Amino acid sequence: MLIGDVARRSGVSARMLRHYEALGLVRPTGRTDSGYREYSGENIRRIFHIESLRSLGLSLHDVRRALDDPGFAPAELVDDLIRRTRDRIAAETELLTRLRRIGAAEPAGWEDVLHVVALLQALRSKNPKARQRAALSAAEEVPVPVEALVEAVLREPDPVVAGALRWALAQSGGRALPLLAEGLGSPVAEVRKRAVQSIAEIPDGEATAPLRDALASPDVVVRRYAALALGARGVADAVPTLVDMIVEEVNDVDAADALSALATDPALADRIAAGLVDRLAAGTGGASARRRLTQALADIPGATASQALAELSHDADRVVALTATYVLGLRSARRPTAWPGDARTTP
Repeated sequence: MLIGDVARRSGVSARMLRHYEALGLVRPTGRTDSGYREYSGENIRRIFHIESLRSLGLSLHDVRRALDDPGFAPAELVDDLIRRTRDRIAAETELLTRLRRIGAAEPAGWEDVLHVVALLQALRSKNPKARQRAALSAAEEVPVPVEALVEAVLREPDPVVAGALRWALAQSGGRALPLLAEGLGSPVAEVRKRAVQSIAEIPDGEATAPLRDALASPDVVVRRYAALALGARGVADAVPTLVDMIVEEVNDVDAADALSALATDPALADRIAAGLVDRLAAGTGGASARRRLTQALADIPGATASQALAELSHDADRVVALTATYVLGLRSARRPTAWPGDARTTP
């Protein structure tokens, strides 16, 4: 078979067949009287073998070794090809993501494109100050797509930079919420924490739903951040977790403040007081927990809280008794403007 016929049947150009011959990969069986190369059936099979191995990413050097060296084992080379292919896919995927984000920014011209590219690169800088400047610029100049900001905030270890990124996300409204909600399910604890912190700072009313979902998270850190945020939004579902935080002395001051804010709703005040009283009665957490619960109870208006404080004024723990007595005195002094059934207004 002549070289032109081989080229048509194999799909390998005549130029490449000559290159294979020069490298010693495929040697024609001979030449015609006119000097044309002739290829045998064995030559054709070898050409197909060469193309099959090239399709796997092997270099021509490795192809020759694979075909001609009986001791050449494929395992190590295949593992190396797998690694290189993964690296190439990762690089191409990153490029595709960057292009999509530039497109999402809807640049009006190439200056805008260059600006977005610069911001995306700065968000990955090793310099925290550069990342912080990029986060602040993202909300003030050509907008960076929320996907890039979410990715940046979920990986950001520096608290100052993370704060700037959360601020930038808050300016974007609820558009970041679906992506941040996905972050709540990350297998990495720090990512889950950063996700709930970011959701908590988005003022959009839509943020309440993912925060409610976060209250059921198996991650106690996520539950606590969600409870604090929901307490500030007046969501009563946060009460049990907030009470737990006081008992466990984890952000207990913030938890007590959140309960106090919730208790400004008369419908919730007695429910919150009852929750605190139940934990006092259970005796969990020891003396220090009882003192924190008493202090939290002092900021809750209503008859249930007042009755509990009256009983605690005779408590065996002197600190608890003094705290309850002091608060009752304040409530009594403010009785003219007290809540119905209470001895004082909220201090």
